[in-house]
Amino acid sequence: MTGRTPRILAIMGSGETAPTMARVHRAVLERLGPPPVPAVLIDTPYGFQENADDISGRTMDYFRETVGSPIGVASLRSATADGLARATAVARIREARYVFAGPGSPSYALREWAPTEVPRLLAEKLATGGAVVLASAAALTTGLWTIPVYEVYKVGDDPVWLPGLDLLSPATGLRAAVVPHYDNAEGGTHDTRFCYMGERRLLILEAALPHDAFILGVDSHTALVFDLDSGAATVAGAGGVTVRTGGRSTVFPAGTTLTIDDIRAAAEGAPAGAGPAGEGGRAPAGTGLAESGRAGAGAPASGSTGEAAAAPAGDGAVVSAEGGLTDAVVHHERAFATAVGAGDVPAAVGAILALEETVVAWSRDTGDATDYDHARAVLRSLVVRLGDLAVEGTRDPREAIAPFVDGLIDLRLRARADRDWAASDAIRDRLVAAGIEVHDTPDGTTWRIAGSQGDRQAR
Repeated sequence: MTGRTPRILAIMGSGETAPTMARVHRAVLERLGPPPVPAVLIDTPYGFQENADDISGRTMDYFRETVGSPIGVASLRSATADGLARATAVARIREARYVFAGPGSPSYALREWAPTEVPRLLAEKLATGGAVVLASAAALTTGLWTIPVYEVYKVGDDPVWLPGLDLLSPATGLRAAVVPHYDNAEGGTHDTRFCYMGERRLLILEAALPHDAFILGVDSHTALVFDLDSGAATVAGAGGVTVRTGGRSTVFPAGTTLTIDDIRAAAEGAPAGAGPAGEGGRAPAGTGLAESGRAGAGAPASGSTGEAAAAPAGDGAVVSAEGGLTDAVVHHERAFATAVGAGDVPAAVGAILALEETVVAWSRDTGDATDYDHARAVLRSLVVRLGDLAVEGTRDPREAIAPFVDGLIDLRLRARADRDWAASDAIRDRLVAAGIEVHDTPDGTTWRIAGSQGDRQAR
């Protein structure tokens, strides 16, 4: 490519390998030159996990099949890796124009990266040209401070900050702690917002920040993309981005194009004004991310750019509901129930097929498997329910109506025995009108559904 490589920093709250973020990955890659763009995944954040190879494999599949662009792996699972492995990872990061890191443990990633060249290489990429895309656990490391999520949420340590990579302040001038999964609701009965911290622990953490620092929250399945050359930023995905200072929040919903100065103004308590992005709130030409206008201070986190509703490129998957996998499952389950209620079997089958395609589209997501397992369970349940409908459809209809027909024939026989011919004829006429043919034989009374084969002996 000619000219200087754009400098891009993208922070994803979650869903980095889900259909919701495919469009963001694709748009950033398109800015970096003609395909294939040299791209690498750094596996350090999840390097301690027993399924690390599987996570890398699914991520590579996701980029190839859903994003439509290949990605390699810069494998540095431990700072104690042998010299060749470390040199290979460093070389791949240095040569890549697109560097990506995602799920795992932020504290593990920081500890293993600290004695290596990785922090310097990421900062250099943002200073000289290239894209650094950090999501979930890796996103936590972007700012000056990092929450040790596992230690606080799982182990019970007191809420504290760890020193972060500090990639954000040199690139943007923003002194912030990045908090992904900001709108997390997995806790159900307990507060897991703010990357599993909840309001009580976030207040403790917020009080420990310097007076000139703020919290930059990025919702699930949402990305904040900085164009460092122009000073513009875009919010893309299903949620919003929150600037929180002293318990006061300013929310920029999905589709917003703003400036770094807007974020700084929100952190300082001033209304977001027109910056380099222009009066209409549109991103500079070529970002490929802007969808709607600028959000002002305190704007509600509503609206969506619709990434979740779009099918990922290349695999034809259907994700019909905006938001995450759970929303899509609910959408298809309701469509199935509506079709069954209306007796529309083709529509019921279509709902199952759409859900199956959605499950496949989300199968490469390296995030929490709980939603995926639930989706598969719902899919299997709908197949079983469709099977029950098929069984009902193939059952001899005489079995369903036999108790009623036999009861009426018994009443008719009693009327005949009492020589109540009028009642007997009336019962027979009602049966005939209902499509039931009645035959009196020396061996007793039989009946059949009009047009069917074979008589049934009345009981």
